[in-house]
Amino acid sequence: MIFESHAHYDDEAFDSDREELLFSLAEHGIGTVVNIGASIAGSEATVKLAEKYPFVYGAVGVHPSEVAELTEEGMARLRSLCGHEKVVAVGEMGLDYHYPEPDVSLQKKWFEMQLDLAREVGLPVIIHSREAAKDTLDMMRALHAEETGGVVHCFSYTKEMAREYLNMDYYFGIGGVITFKNAKKLKEAVQYIPMDRILLETDSPYLSPEPHRGERNSSLNLPYVVSAISELKGISCEEVTEQTERNARKLFGLEG
Repeated sequence: MIFESHAHYDDEAFDSDREELLFSLAEHGIGTVVNIGASIAGSEATVKLAEKYPFVYGAVGVHPSEVAELTEEGMARLRSLCGHEKVVAVGEMGLDYHYPEPDVSLQKKWFEMQLDLAREVGLPVIIHSREAAKDTLDMMRALHAEETGGVVHCFSYTKEMAREYLNMDYYFGIGGVITFKNAKKLKEAVQYIPMDRILLETDSPYLSPEPHRGERNSSLNLPYVVSAISELKGISCEEVTEQTERNARKLFGLEG
C-alpha cells in the first residue's frame, strides 16, 4: 500500500468532504497517512485527525511562514502534543525565503527551538526549505540535526545538495513536482538518490501533479508520483510503492 508521508488534511480546503475523502483512500491503494502540522492550531487539529482515523498519524510543528505566532507557551504545547501515541515526528519546520516575512532571524530562532524539541522528545523532523538551501543546511549541521534524523520535505534542490543530506542520513520527500516538465534539477536528484531514502508525499492540498496541476491535491494523486519515480529509476511501480512504504515505516517508527 502507498504510504503518504506529508499531507495537510486539517486544511480548510477539505472542509466539505474530508471524511468521505479519507475513507476512500484505502480502496485506491493508500494505506497510511502522516498529517503534518503547520501551526499550533494545525498541530492540534492533526492530533484530532490521528485520533479519529486509525490509518492517520501526525507530526506537530510550526511552518517557517507561521513562526510569528510562536511563543514559549506555544512550544510548551508542542512538547505536550509530542507525547501523544500517534505523533511520529516534529514539523514541519525550517526556513522559507520566498516572502520577506517573517524575518529571517525569527525563522532561524524557532527552527533551532523545534530542532531542539525533536532531540529532546526523540522524534525525527520534517524539514521545510524553500529558497534557503545554504542556510538550512548550515543550521542543520551546526545543530547536529543528524542526531534526530528526518526528511527534507518537498525536496527541490540539486543532486549535490542531496548528497549533503544523504551524508546526514536524511530521507527525501518526493511529490507532484516530479511530474512537472520543467523539473529537470529534481529529476536528476531523484535519479541520484537511493531508493531506500525516498518517501512519497503530496503536500495536499498543494502541488498537484500533472495532469491535475493547479487543482486541489490529495493522496489519490500519488500514483502519478509513483509512476514518475518508476520511470526515472527503471523499476516497477510496485517496487517504488513497497520500498517507499518500508522507508516511511522505518523513519516514523511504525515497523512491525
